[in-house]
Amino acid sequence: MAKWHLPICLGILFLLNQSCGSLPKGAFDAALVPAVPDYSDTANWAALPDKEDMADALLFDQLTDRQPDSPIDVFYIHPTSYFGQKGSHNWNAATDNAEVNARTDQGAIQFQASIFNGVGRVYAPRYRQGHIHLYFTKKDSLSAQRALDLAYEDVRRAFLYYWKHHNAGRPVILASHSQGTNHAERLIREFFDGQPAQQQLVAAYLVGMPIRKDAFANIPPCDSAEQTGCFMSWRTFKQGHEPKHIPLGDDILVTNPLNWTILNTYAPKSLNKGAVLPPFDEPYIHASDAQVQEGILWASKPRFKGSWLFNRKNYHIGDYNIYYMNVRENAQVRAAAYLGQRSSP
Repeated sequence: MAKWHLPICLGILFLLNQSCGSLPKGAFDAALVPAVPDYSDTANWAALPDKEDMADALLFDQLTDRQPDSPIDVFYIHPTSYFGQKGSHNWNAATDNAEVNARTDQGAIQFQASIFNGVGRVYAPRYRQGHIHLYFTKKDSLSAQRALDLAYEDVRRAFLYYWKHHNAGRPVILASHSQGTNHAERLIREFFDGQPAQQQLVAAYLVGMPIRKDAFANIPPCDSAEQTGCFMSWRTFKQGHEPKHIPLGDDILVTNPLNWTILNTYAPKSLNKGAVLPPFDEPYIHASDAQVQEGILWASKPRFKGSWLFNRKNYHIGDYNIYYMNVRENAQVRAAAYLGQRSSP
């Protein structure tokens, strides 16, 4: 299991404004896991194209929600939003946990999944996500892996339901963040890499976790803004910061979300078309720059209301949001390129 040194309460000042919770109690126990979600029940989806949800959010009037008529699907896997509230000590969250779901919806679904309503129909399953503690523990590593595996089984089950009942041969973008990216990498390896479904893959945004350039046998890293059938990844840190205790090195894929290359060419703030940070009401144009640096992405401190309070060097929680408008536009560019290729004689 990939280890990720992430400040547990990073979201307090930057996005989620939530407090830390309690830790799992005891070893993982299969007899105590929450009920298996039924994906025929819309309640077990944080976002569906025909459901009113936070993935429908539009930052301003000039943006368009293209879900009703888009020929593209987006399967989005959200990051960890389970910190364990008082009295909750399970390794995995229940999909009907109201507090966790509210945190998911008001955080990742609104501020990340909404990026993709400009390109496709957004599907985002709720799943029995693993507790944030699984990324920090050493003594409970077996329990942590079992919790992560359980979460993946839900994502897998949700994807199979989506594929059978909703996809109907449509092109698909995969998008994920943090824990969601752990699951998305496995999903691609199982269902897309070298499989017939690979022909339907527009692109994969696998953000917030270290993904090797050779992660897949048949799916290459994206190295231009228009490339399709490829995957992208980045992890964002303050410019000049060299984090410890995380995987680094040039074998890890880093995509620059301002120039969409994997080169270490500096991309200035002038290329940033808008970061989106609380409140969800306006983009911060030219909020930050970007540069690939030995397995991570360097960015200058983002500028936003109250940014003087933000002194973290780990910008994990803002991997998507610092580059919100650029990612939104890029998804549209790749989708158009994919559709153009398929319509050419």
